Amino acid sequence: MSLPFNIAIDGFSSCGKSTIAKSIAYKYKMRYVDTGAMYRAVTLYFMKKNIIVDKIVDFDLLLNSLNSISINFNYNSGTKNSETFLNGVNVENEIRGIDVSNNVSIISQVKQVREKLIAWQQEIGRHKNVVMDGRDIGTKVFPEAKIKLFVTARLEIRAKRRHDELIKNGNNISFNEVKKNINDRDMYDINRTVNPLKQAKDAILFDNSDLSINDQNALIEDLINNIR
Repeated sequence: MSLPFNIAIDGFSSCGKSTIAKSIAYKYKMRYVDTGAMYRAVTLYFMKKNIIVDKIVDFDLLLNSLNSISINFNYNSGTKNSETFLNGVNVENEIRGIDVSNNVSIISQVKQVREKLIAWQQEIGRHKNVVMDGRDIGTKVFPEAKIKLFVTARLEIRAKRRHDELIKNGNNISFNEVKKNINDRDMYDINRTVNPLKQAKDAILFDNSDLSINDQNALIEDLINNIR
């Protein structure tokens, strides 16, 4: 069962956007695109090429390198997760680390980076049946999306979710460092000049601070069923 429209999910860092999007994609056989992974992959590429060092960007090198980047997603049937490939290499685990998190908001502010990735994202969504999450999906990438969600949760809860995930994956990092990183990213995303994070006028505000995954899925199913 596929859907003849796109679904846009925006919101703050570590608020569960991807969990919601994956659940929708699985149930309705939609294509899921994690745009945050795209920005993380680009950031990782620039870090490896020393185009961003100590949060300072060499813009000439960045612009000359944009056409050398290829990003693809493959579904891993074993883990039942989508994995991110940068120029043919699986970087799914690498892009989730704190070093990339500390730099991705800087790279995502670059106008030319956003233009290139948005063009890719819009091409993916041209045939509909796509659920996409990010920071500017409802406002810029899919302004015509039938369903737009703006997801949020309290900062302490988001930091705990992210900290638990990092610890589970073997990262030795303090809760306060994770909390600061998330808060800093929020400020970058809200205040950037190019396509800042904001709720689209027709987006539904979705605070999942105190909701279980089952509660979330039930509420979203009702939204979809009311449109189909």
